Amino acid sequence: MSDPIVPLPAPGFLSDAARAGLEVPIVRTPSPALDDAAGWEAMVEQTDAMIAQMLGGMTLPMTSELRQVNGVPTYVVTPEGAPTAEDSPVYLSIHGGGLITGGGDLTRVMTGISALSAPVVHWAPDYRMPPAHPYPAALDDVVAVYKTLLEVRDPSRIVVGGGSAGGNLAAALLLRAKAEGLPMPAALILLTPEVDLTESGDSFATLADVSVGLQSLCETNLLYAGGHDLADPYLSPLFGDVTGFPSTLLVSGTRDLFLSNTVRMHRRLREAGVDADLHIFDARPHAGYGNAPEEALVSAEIGAFVSKHVGAPTNSSQEI
Repeated sequence: MSDPIVPLPAPGFLSDAARAGLEVPIVRTPSPALDDAAGWEAMVEQTDAMIAQMLGGMTLPMTSELRQVNGVPTYVVTPEGAPTAEDSPVYLSIHGGGLITGGGDLTRVMTGISALSAPVVHWAPDYRMPPAHPYPAALDDVVAVYKTLLEVRDPSRIVVGGGSAGGNLAAALLLRAKAEGLPMPAALILLTPEVDLTESGDSFATLADVSVGLQSLCETNLLYAGGHDLADPYLSPLFGDVTGFPSTLLVSGTRDLFLSNTVRMHRRLREAGVDADLHIFDARPHAGYGNAPEEALVSAEIGAFVSKHVGAPTNSSQEI
C-alpha cells in the first residue's frame, strides 16, 4: 500500500461539510491477482461492509420488496407518495460499485437513497457480479429485468438510470435493447458513468491525485471483462452506436475521476443527434457531496428531469 496522498485544498465557497469530504487523504490499495478469486471475494466483502457502515442508520421514507423478476432478484422500492397506478412511471435503477460491489441488501439501501431524488417506483436488479460471475452476467440480468418491465409498462413510462458502474450497465442495456429490437425508454440518466473501461480519458491522469473516493479500476475492469476486449461497446458503451437513444441527463464534477467519461459520453450522444443535458458541478467528487447542502442541487436536477419525461409524481393508492 502506498503512502496517503493529500489532495488539493477544497475551494472556500463550499460548505464545511463539502470541504471536509474533499480533503480526505487518498489511499491506493493494490488489487488481488486476477486469478485470486478468494482475494477478490474478501475485498468485495470488506468494501461492502464499509459501505454498509457508512449508510447504516439512515431512515428512508419508502417501502421495499424483494421480487424475482425474470430470474433476477430485484428490489421494488416505493417512496412515500410515489404514484403506484398500473400506468405510473417506473425508474429502472442500476446500482454502482465498480461492477463488483453493492449487491445484496446494499442494492436496496442505495436504491432508497437514489429514490429520494426521483420519488417514483424504482426497480433495482441485484445483478450477478465477479469474481463468480464476470461479463456478460450483469448485463444479461439487467436486460432480463428490462424485458419484464416492458411487459407491464409502456416504454414512455420507463426511465433507465445508474451511477458509476450502474451508468455503464444502463448505457450497455440500451445498446443491447437496440440490437434486440426492444423499444427505448422515455429517458436515460447517467450519473458519472463508468462508460470507458479502457480508462482512456484525460481525467484519469489529471485527477488521479485529486479524486477522493475513487481511483483507477483497471484491474477490476479486467476481472469484470473476463477476458473480453475492454473496448467492446457492451463493456465500454462510450464506443457504441448511441443513435436513437432517448433524452439523457449526465452529471459529473470537476474532482471526479470519471469526468472524462461523462463529458465524452455527452459529446457522443450529441453527435448522434440525441437530446442530452450535461451538468458539471464545481469540485464535486465521484460519490457526490454526501450530506452537504450542495448535493441538493444535483438531486433537484435529477428530479426535474424525471418529472419532465415521465410526469410529475402524484399520489395513488393502487399498488404496482
